[in-house]
Amino acid sequence: MFVVRRVAIVLAAGAGRRLGADEPKAFLHVGGRSMLSLAAAAAAASPAVDGLIVTAPEGWEQRARPLLEGLAKPVVIIGGGLTRHASVRAAIAALSDDVEAVACHDAARPFVPPDLFTAVFDALNGEVDGVIPVMPILDTIKRVQSGVVVETVPREQLGQAQTPQAFRIGPFLDAHARAAGAGLDFTDDAAVLEWAGYRVGTVAGDPGNVKITTIGDLASAEARMSGDLLG
Repeated sequence: MFVVRRVAIVLAAGAGRRLGADEPKAFLHVGGRSMLSLAAAAAAASPAVDGLIVTAPEGWEQRARPLLEGLAKPVVIIGGGLTRHASVRAAIAALSDDVEAVACHDAARPFVPPDLFTAVFDALNGEVDGVIPVMPILDTIKRVQSGVVVETVPREQLGQAQTPQAFRIGPFLDAHARAAGAGLDFTDDAAVLEWAGYRVGTVAGDPGNVKITTIGDLASAEARMSGDLLG
């Protein structure tokens, strides 16, 4: 337990099976550094973040510790759950009563800029209960059923969500408690608040804030860190 006002929850308990790795995804290296250390360092570099909670796979907590040394903010490492939603619930148990807002971030987005944490926290106000970064959809989107196009979806009404996603603590805790009571499991924290009837606003996402999910993504991240790609 620790007392801070704004906490970044860095979710690093994913197995990364689609990468075919022998260790959890967040522990894989890109350019000589783990995704976990890159993502946590970005969160700690934001002046809006007072402290971090990192969820690691059960049994990997001690392996995570050296990856987080030297951060300028206090860090608590806890065991995560089998799903992302379960890991968030585990992080909730580590929050102190003084926390006013949280920002949930996937360690699989290691290139997140620190100012994106600042942006989502700063955009929390009396009109919204959460804030997420959103990238515009540039391609034409088709709704397909059984291999046949049935609709062209107006892309002006669509956006691609990123993390970190920031929330006022009251709505965040209430929405997650209600979801747990209903036996629901979400892959996105904003979706939990939307389901619970809270308002979620947006800020501009960052095109470099990509999520590493596949082997191709990992190769692109390696190239980026080595300077073979721009951005």
